[in-house]
Amino acid sequence: MSKKNFQKQPSNTKKQLILYGRHAVISALNNPKRKTIKLLCTKDTASEVKQYNPQIVDRKEIEKLLPPDSVHQGFALVCNELPPVSLEEIIEIANTKDSCTILILDQVTDPQNIGAIIRSAVAFNTLAIIIQDKNSPPETGTMAKASAGMIEHLPIIRVTNLSRAIEQLKKAGFWTIGMDGYAQNTPANIKKGGKNAIIMGSEGKGMRRLVEENCDITIKLPMNPKVESLNVATAASIILYELNKE
Repeated sequence: MSKKNFQKQPSNTKKQLILYGRHAVISALNNPKRKTIKLLCTKDTASEVKQYNPQIVDRKEIEKLLPPDSVHQGFALVCNELPPVSLEEIIEIANTKDSCTILILDQVTDPQNIGAIIRSAVAFNTLAIIIQDKNSPPETGTMAKASAGMIEHLPIIRVTNLSRAIEQLKKAGFWTIGMDGYAQNTPANIKKGGKNAIIMGSEGKGMRRLVEENCDITIKLPMNPKVESLNVATAASIILYELNKE
């Protein structure tokens, strides 16, 4: 691991957060794009990150900084949010590839679910995740913990208008695929390879009408009719796995 330069935090900064948990903290320390401010560890965990000169504290000192019942494993990192990534930047990267997948989340609001989705997205080679800035949670320690630190490895693009972002992707050659429990098609009806954008709605309401109207096709996961729906993170994992298969 390389030496991490901790930054002095300006008093007017509004993008400070606290990451916690072993994987989330160590992944952040290893990410040169993550601006770090202060590393807190318990005595029994400090040896894992001693090259970063952690401040050794009691577990209760870490717990005071975090939401109730947070599983911090003896690690906490005060840092800045990751720098923003634009849709245009991701489209430029996509233009260099013959095939890739982007995941779009339409009003998924649970940080735990988003974190789990990020983890699956990295596992199955997703290029980026796009979310609407207004109706999605900010980057949080809970999200990073649920992603097992994979939030450091996946661009998350925040846009003002999802429908407009979908149109941009379509112009860039992406096939847009909406997930809908009432759709007639299944993953068997979509061809593998090429550039695909998967759109998933919130667990309660699904995709909004204008977003769904921008889809080239809607599909559902074939499953036992006794099960009405799957958790959005589980469904995302399944469809990303299907598209990643050779």
